[in-house]
Amino acid sequence: MIDWGSIARAVHILSVVVWIGGVSLVTTALLPAMKQKPPEEWIRGFDEVEQRFAPQARIAVLLVLLSGLYMLCAYGLWDRFADARFWWMHLMVGVWLLFAVLLFVAEPLQVMRGRQQAPPQATLVRILWMHRLLLAISLTTIFAAAGGSHGLF
Repeated sequence: MIDWGSIARAVHILSVVVWIGGVSLVTTALLPAMKQKPPEEWIRGFDEVEQRFAPQARIAVLLVLLSGLYMLCAYGLWDRFADARFWWMHLMVGVWLLFAVLLFVAEPLQVMRGRQQAPPQATLVRILWMHRLLLAISLTTIFAAAGGSHGLF
């Protein structure tokens, strides 16, 4: 007999690894390396990476949603959202919502409108700090979710 709940959990974790692992790579390796290049070159390079990674991130974010909803229903976990002891579940949903808005609303609008006309160096600094903040929030959430789901909190 297939344990769909275990499959959903594995898909959930794998999707988070792909999604946040990509954010980590961009934040800790790609963007800092871009600071060494001329503005035109880093903008082109960042756009090329973003065009490849954004679809992967969108798929991962959708799989996190679907697997998370499945687990909520299959295990009857909806009532946890009414219990403050499960604050980390609210954090997971909040991070998911933040990235869903960025990936499915903000980013496509930015592409349609073109990059802002800010100086390239200022744009790189802004993007790097935004990614650092998103990564910090994401890693904190993963720690909280892993710890919370195993009784740490």
